[in-house]
Amino acid sequence: MKGAMENKNGTLKPYPVFLVGLENRSCIVAGGGHEAEYKVKGLLDCQATLTVISPTLTPQLEEWAEEGRFSWLNRAYQPGDLRGAFLVIAERSDPQRNAQIFEEAEAENALVNLIDDIPHCNFIAGSVVRQGDLAITISTSGSAPALAVRLRQRFEKEFGPEYGDFLKLLAGLRQPMSALIPDFQERRRRWYQLVDSDILELLGEGEKDRAWQRLVEILGDDFQSYLDSAVR
Repeated sequence: MKGAMENKNGTLKPYPVFLVGLENRSCIVAGGGHEAEYKVKGLLDCQATLTVISPTLTPQLEEWAEEGRFSWLNRAYQPGDLRGAFLVIAERSDPQRNAQIFEEAEAENALVNLIDDIPHCNFIAGSVVRQGDLAITISTSGSAPALAVRLRQRFEKEFGPEYGDFLKLLAGLRQPMSALIPDFQERRRRWYQLVDSDILELLGEGEKDRAWQRLVEILGDDFQSYLDSAVR
């Protein structure tokens, strides 16, 4: 793998992906400052198997280390620390150290991101908004990370916790929908009825009972007994 390359227009063209299964892969964060803390939080939210390498940690990182939420190497990065790594994120430091981390990560065929050092990256981590199973990632292709942060803050206000509640409800419907509506086109129509309904708004207003009633209205009375045990 090679680091990030710019196209003829001088901009990056990243391919957006979501990584899964990080709990079974070695993830490493080199650095213990506030930027590292933000990256660590995101990885912990994904239940990643995580090692943090730094002689100092923010108070929050210290707390997480004491709780055993990640392994802590209480020293600076040393060559060989990235052996077997799948994902490497490092706070920007001096050019020599950045180059060492990048070269070792590349040799390990790892994904590597040196924060704010595009030439020493083979992936870009977007700014992420999460509400339950909803994940919205925002990237400016390396042009203006500050704008991505502002957009994330805006979307965090716009997409409230009701989106997580709605997705939890819909996830619980997948099996009963397949079992009780075998026809694909009819099942597809019902899914869009649910998504386009006012259930999300009702959840946002705290009207969970009304949201449930609306769900039953859309799916039909035949669903009610099944849903009471399987979803609610």
